[in-house]
Amino acid sequence: MAVGILLITHQGIGSALVAVAARLMQPLPLRVEALEIPFEGDPDALLPQASAALRRVDDGQGVLVLTDLYGATPSNLAARLARLGTPVRRVSALSLPMLLRVMNYAELELDELPAVAAAGARNGVIVDDA
Repeated sequence: MAVGILLITHQGIGSALVAVAARLMQPLPLRVEALEIPFEGDPDALLPQASAALRRVDDGQGVLVLTDLYGATPSNLAARLARLGTPVRRVSALSLPMLLRVMNYAELELDELPAVAAAGARNGVIVDDA
């Protein structure tokens, strides 16, 4: 069993990142799903859909939820998921380097993956003079 990965993002972000990661790492070592939230999305109405996605990626070791923007609807929805009983950790500021880093440490436990995700995001930022 392994940790599941759920991306909860604004429209057009999560599925694109999963598609690129799947192209670069075939097959992906962790179960992953993207749930894209409409800009006018109501968190109360979306909670059942998010809960179903959470259950689909959970193998019993918990779920790392990656969101694009802290404080926005996807992140707030992720916070609500964490109160439903499944072990959940949430990390915001999702990027491709973050997702790839998590996939490269698929053997780690849920409590270790948030730091790995954050390191992937930090180390993915390169300032270049080119």
